[in-house]
Amino acid sequence: MPDTGTGSGRFLARRLRRALGDVVALVYLAVCAVLLVWAVAVSVTDDSGESMAAVIPLLATAPASLLLLALPYDGAAVFLLAVAFGALVNALVIGWCSRALRRGGGRGTAAS
Repeated sequence: MPDTGTGSGRFLARRLRRALGDVVALVYLAVCAVLLVWAVAVSVTDDSGESMAAVIPLLATAPASLLLLALPYDGAAVFLLAVAFGALVNALVIGWCSRALRRGGGRGTAAS
C-alpha cells in the first residue's frame, strides 16, 4: 500500500496543536500580541517618526523574527510578518520545552 503522507501530516498537525495549546506558550503569544498592539499604537501616534517602540516586539520574538526582518523588503507588512513568525516559532519551542519539563524523569535525563 503506497504511503500518501497523510498520516505524517496528521501527526505533525497534532504535535503542533499540542505545543501551541500549552498554557505557557499561549501566555507568551498573548504577551507578544499585546507588545505588538502597543508598538503599533505608539508608532501611529508619534508625529516625529522617531519612535523606537517597534524594537520591543522584535526583541521579544527574536531570533526568528530577525531572520525575516533581514529580507530586502521594507514596510509595515514585513515587520508584522516577522513578529508573527517569530512569536509562532518561539511559542512552539516554549510549548515543546514546557511539555518535556512536565513529563520529567523520562528520556534524556542525566543519571546522578
